[in-house]
Order: sequence, then structure tokens, then C-alpha cells
Amino acid sequence: MRSSYLFTSESVSEGHPDKVADQISDAIVDLFISKDPEARVACETLVTTNLVVLAGEIRGQGVMDTDGNWAPGIKREIEDRVRATVKRIGYEQTGFHWDKLDFENHLHAQSAHIAQGVDASGNKDEGAGDQGIMFGFACDETPDLMPAAIDYSHKILQKLARDRHDGVAPYLEPDAKSQVTLRYKDGRPVECTAVVVSTQHAEGYDEGDKLEELHNYVKSVVAEVLPDGLLTDNTVYHINPTGSFVIGGPDGDAGITGRKIIVDTYGGAAPHGGGAFSGKDPTKVDRSAAYISRYLAKNIVAAGLAKRCTIQLAYAIGVSQPLSLYVDTHGTGTVPDDAIEAAIFSIEKLGGLTPRAIRTHLGLNKPIYERSAAYGHFGRQARDDYFPWEATDLVDDLTAAVTL
Repeated sequence: MRSSYLFTSESVSEGHPDKVADQISDAIVDLFISKDPEARVACETLVTTNLVVLAGEIRGQGVMDTDGNWAPGIKREIEDRVRATVKRIGYEQTGFHWDKLDFENHLHAQSAHIAQGVDASGNKDEGAGDQGIMFGFACDETPDLMPAAIDYSHKILQKLARDRHDGVAPYLEPDAKSQVTLRYKDGRPVECTAVVVSTQHAEGYDEGDKLEELHNYVKSVVAEVLPDGLLTDNTVYHINPTGSFVIGGPDGDAGITGRKIIVDTYGGAAPHGGGAFSGKDPTKVDRSAAYISRYLAKNIVAAGLAKRCTIQLAYAIGVSQPLSLYVDTHGTGTVPDDAIEAAIFSIEKLGGLTPRAIRTHLGLNKPIYERSAAYGHFGRQARDDYFPWEATDLVDDLTAAVTL
């Protein structure tokens, strides 16, 4: 790979229309899994001016039976959860208001043909919820073992959101985007050459003293987030470069679940299999296998077995065993890549990376997903039951396995 270059990644805030859709979809996943840990959920959300629409396939005790009959009271709970999610994000605008928006629920029973291929029965183990390829990645550019540009892009927007919710920056509104460009030398980030931040704002913050206040505030956030030395006199700032950004969120642009998959993962610094995460229960390997792939890659780097690591897994619908496991340490490994592959399959508690083994090892059958649906699924702090795929508790197992 090149050693000197510019690289850019972007993030979007919790109030971006597509992220509003993702968070609603994952709020529904959490609701259903809280009632039935084995619930099947594939929930898509559309948001636009004062309208939220749900569609997709579901099944689970306390939710919907195989004949498509709703459990008592659940439809009201679904609508309440949708409105609560929009309220938490902060939308109380004329064009998108948690209490005034129209709501449509078009969820229906899961296909029996999908169910028969995925569910365990007799001597058949639970199969993958779909075919596909999933990637995980880690590198030593940041303490979170994430590519630096996406990590900083996320953290800029997280800080803006905290200050908005806490009243520190009351002129901010929920919709925002960020973008960070870094210059690499000898494979390491040495300078931030450009920062782009576009944030929705209150009326009047597009000119004069209020515009200057907004610009100075955003620059202070960037300075707080980026490590010392990356910002220089040459760093170029583009803050709300189009001018006014008063109309935003779903009123300014429609949002749909699953349209920000690069924001969700590694900012383009690593491959992506193509499948979205939000709205899917953990039997869907688009989600669970991507999580275990990140977990494996992060633990490999944390163990000192490599400075960079890409993992690929592949599955077939209805089949429990993965079709392939691929490890690439990009020439930074301290042991051969095939030795790491063998070590992964030798660790008994990983269970051969079957869908059920993944869910069991990471504890994925819990209502933990709405928190993951903004600011990236990776590079987060593993705590309590949340973000278990970010834990580095496999380091000793990996180290022992590769030295056998």
C-alpha cells in the first residue's frame, strides 16, 4: 500500500435523515428482542416531511405469530417507540415533529420459506439468515483501533450533539455532517489538511456575529477532538459552505434505513460486504458476522499480532458453517496470516463462527442496537452489554493459539 497520501472519511449525525431511519429501525429491533430474544426482524424505515413509514418482515412471541396476527397492544408500543426515538434525537420542528408526524406501519409476518431455512430443527443447526460476505477491520491509528479519519469525523459530531442536548450550543439543530481529510506520511496520519462541517442551525446563524459565533464554536470542537499536532496553519475549514442550513432533517431530505453503510463501518478505509446493519435481528449475518469480524480484527491488533488487519467471512442462507474465513494483515503481521486463520478456528468458544455461536459468544440476543445506529457501529467503548464486539477479551486466546 502507499505510504504517503491524502485520505478522507465522512460521518453524519443522529439527526441526518438516513440516521433517523436507522435509529427507528433499530429501536424496533430492540423492542421486539426485549419481548422475544429469538425474534426475527427485518425492519425498514422511510422518513420524510412529518411522516414515518415502517415496512418489513417480523416474527416473535409477544410481537406477531407465523399467521401474521399481532400480539395485543404491540402496535401501540411500536408507534410510541418510533415517536420516542424522534423526540430523543431532538426533532420538534414544523416540518418534522415527534408528536405531530403521521405514522404508517406496514410490517408483516416473515416468509415461511426464509424461516424454514434459518431456524434450527431436528439435527439441523440454525443457518445463516442470508448469503453474503462480511468484513471486519482494525488498525493502530487511534486508541479505538479505528482508521483515524472516520474516528475523528464521528467524534466531532458526537460533541456537537452532546452540546446541543446539554444546552451548551442551543443554536444547533439535529442534522449535521462532518468530513476529515488527513495527510499520511510513511503510513501514519501526520496532518489534517481539511475539515468540513455542515450543521443545521437556528434562524439568523448564517450571517454577521452569529455566523462568526457558529464558526468559532465548530473550530473549537475540532480542536478538542483532533490530537495535538494534526491541526496546522495549513488546515482548511469549510463550515456550512452552502450558507444557510435551517431546513434539514427529514423535512429537507427523505431518509431510508441502510444508506450510510460506509459511515457505519470504516469510512472507506476497508472493504464492505454491502449489507446494512440497522433494522436486522442478529440472526442476519449481515449484522452479526460483521460484528464478529470487527471483534476478531480488533483483538488481533490488540494482541500485537498485526498493526492492520482485515477479516472476511462468507455465508450461504440456511447453512450454519461459514464458507470461508480470510485474514489479511497487510504485511504488518508478526505471524503468517494462515496461522491466524487456523488459530481462530481452534478457539473452542468461538464455535466455528456459526451464526448461533457468534450470537452466543457476543451476547447479541439483547436489546442493544439503537445505540449503535448513529456515530458508527465500531470504535465504540464496550461497556455493560453494549458494543460487546468492541471488547478485547480474546487477546490471550489468540496469543496462545498462534504459539501452539
